[in-house]
Amino acid sequence: MDPDEILLEAEASMEKGFEYMTHEFAAVRTGKASPALVENIDVEAYDAMMKLKQLALITTPEPRLLVIQPFDGSTLKAIEKAIKESKIGINPAVDGKIIRLPIPQLSEERRKDLVKTIKQMGEEARVRIRSDRRDALDSLKKAQKDGKITEDELESYEKEVQKVTDSFVKKIDEVSVTKEAEIMKV
Repeated sequence: MDPDEILLEAEASMEKGFEYMTHEFAAVRTGKASPALVENIDVEAYDAMMKLKQLALITTPEPRLLVIQPFDGSTLKAIEKAIKESKIGINPAVDGKIIRLPIPQLSEERRKDLVKTIKQMGEEARVRIRSDRRDALDSLKKAQKDGKITEDELESYEKEVQKVTDSFVKKIDEVSVTKEAEIMKV
């Protein structure tokens, strides 16, 4: 593989890891209602597992309330069951053809637990980025061994991979700190 392709592939893989982490962060509740909190809950409907966002309209009419309106009324019970079984810790209230999810104020202890979760998610993302770096470096060393690049070029490409890795680790740290501050804000 061409060294430039190796670099591009590593960067794309790191970008995917970063995007996955930010998506996961959106599901961590901060005391404010956000559709991201529930949109990816798996619901068993129509003899298949589907994401809640595929089955219902999710709105936030108030800062501490989520309203879920199923597109098909027959999925209401399945949606309610999936929310109860999910790990978000909010009890759904069925109100006719809609489900209301009141978002309770977070206790100090719960905030600290959520910050630990955010730190853990950030560390997992950093590990993913480092793994991408290792894969890229291994591919570059193989290219050098196969005679496709010189030792000097290898060193140059290794520095470039490290630069990309550092930038993604920095982005992860920044997003983690922002999310932690958001959680701890009363």
